[in-house]
Amino acid sequence: MNGLDHLKAEIDAIPRISRIGRIVRLDRGLVSVNGLSDIASPGDLVELGPRGSALLGEVLGVDAAEIAVMTDVGGDGLTLGQPVVHRGGGEVAPDSSWIGRVIDPFGEPLDGRPLLRGLEPLPVRRPPPNAHDRRAMGQRLETGLAVFNSFLPIARGQRIGLFAGAGVGKSTLLGRLTRGIEADVVVISLIGERGRELREFIDRILGPAGMERTVVVAATSDQPALVRRRCGWTAAAVAEYFRDQGRQVLLLADSLTRFAEAHREIALAAGETASLRGYPPSTAAMIAGLCERAGPGERFHGDITAIFTVLVAGSDMDEPVADMVRGVLDGHVVLDRRIAERGRFPAVDLLRSVSRALPDAASEEENALLARARALLGHYEKAELMVQAGLYTAGSDPELDIAIRLWPLLDAFLAESEPGSAPDSFARLAEILRLAGAIT
Repeated sequence: MNGLDHLKAEIDAIPRISRIGRIVRLDRGLVSVNGLSDIASPGDLVELGPRGSALLGEVLGVDAAEIAVMTDVGGDGLTLGQPVVHRGGGEVAPDSSWIGRVIDPFGEPLDGRPLLRGLEPLPVRRPPPNAHDRRAMGQRLETGLAVFNSFLPIARGQRIGLFAGAGVGKSTLLGRLTRGIEADVVVISLIGERGRELREFIDRILGPAGMERTVVVAATSDQPALVRRRCGWTAAAVAEYFRDQGRQVLLLADSLTRFAEAHREIALAAGETASLRGYPPSTAAMIAGLCERAGPGERFHGDITAIFTVLVAGSDMDEPVADMVRGVLDGHVVLDRRIAERGRFPAVDLLRSVSRALPDAASEEENALLARARALLGHYEKAELMVQAGLYTAGSDPELDIAIRLWPLLDAFLAESEPGSAPDSFARLAEILRLAGAIT
């Protein structure tokens, strides 16, 4: 691809003809427009108001006479009779030159440098690959973190959820996984992130080494719900572009909770009825539609390995978004505040976390080690209060005696982040079990 190809793509993106409607009603954040019902579809983008100060809007509903539009900043500054220009489905045109760049949900640069447009525009909302034609999950991926190399393996094409409250090391863990997981390209979606943290995440957590193979799609918390929801879709479209080239892609979305909250704002404004804790019924389908776009690809395509974060207030794993997400992903990792407060990173609660890549991602011997360690940790957890209170007498329960010896060794193992392969991690785990007397 040369410069003339990019120039032609930019010229082709300029609309030859623009259909124009008129504002006929302004009501509670929704704008009614006539003259576009025959060409507009839900999800299309429009520009409202005079050129130079036009507002961006998205079509939420269409009837025979009018379309209902939600704008990106409400209805401020709009008046009856102002023009509304139809802009189509709001496609994005990714390009390999986007690697190392920071863009917004509309494919515009946020890092102050010109951004080349790709040759083929892609819809930001696409159906997932045909379920029948998809491959199974692939091989276990190296991560650089002992807990993910052993107890919670991430397989190629797997989709896992990272469940965490605020301030327990979620962003730091995402940065480590970005740098450590095997992938050709990384796409990061920062949905509703605080503005001051965007640059911090890029400079301090990702760093130059992480950005070398990364595309960041960002929509900050002050931006409208339309933009925040679109951030997740645009990141998925960018990941699909690289997947269709045959590359292995790692997609990180932070967070599905803010994606669902943005959809809730839009759906309620469109008249959908609130149900479970204020979330409309369409929320589950919206989350599933985004998650299903990741995963193993079809023949001759690459895979999208995905990590979706979920914000859980007070470690409530039964709150609506967490409950919806667990049913569509291939595993979940729970970060616990108590573990973070005593200084262990990553603060993974192993007994509440699971990877559905097991048992296939490990050998028979490795699975036996994992099962033995989990059983002893569960035994220790049941008796932890009694042990800490000094009410347990050594020798009363031989299995608990082993679990007590194992716990500090295994806790240190879960914090290991030295470079090494999964076999190295299992070798260290086996040595820990031998030292604790759990195996011979």
